[in-house]
Amino acid sequence: QVKLVESGGGSVQAGGSLRLSCAASGYTYTTLCMGWFRQSPGKEREGVAFLDDGGLTHYTDSVQGRFTISKDTAKNILYLQMNDLKPEDTAMYYCAAPVLEAGLQPCAVIKSNPRRFGPWGQGTQVTVSS
Repeated sequence: QVKLVESGGGSVQAGGSLRLSCAASGYTYTTLCMGWFRQSPGKEREGVAFLDDGGLTHYTDSVQGRFTISKDTAKNILYLQMNDLKPEDTAMYYCAAPVLEAGLQPCAVIKSNPRRFGPWGQGTQVTVSS
């Protein structure tokens, strides 16, 4: 059974840092892309950062230069290092891997469509105060 468990969220002041972790287990199919999404109340789920199997990274413009996505392949843990956090970064953060049908597609193809990812973990809340 596919399972994603996020951790590392919390409350910080603007300019602070957090590192999110995501433990993935139960995958029986190949996934070439993994990523992080976030969602604030009343807003759509937004793709934040993605990592291709070959190491290529993708970031949404608002976090470019502040967030870094990485993966410990041996432990199957996905990370999101978030520096210089801003109040607008406040959201529930979810890690995600593609559904079976999208497993062999690169991040560039699927990153803009949350429906190509799943199942979703419970998320981890990040709150940034000014």
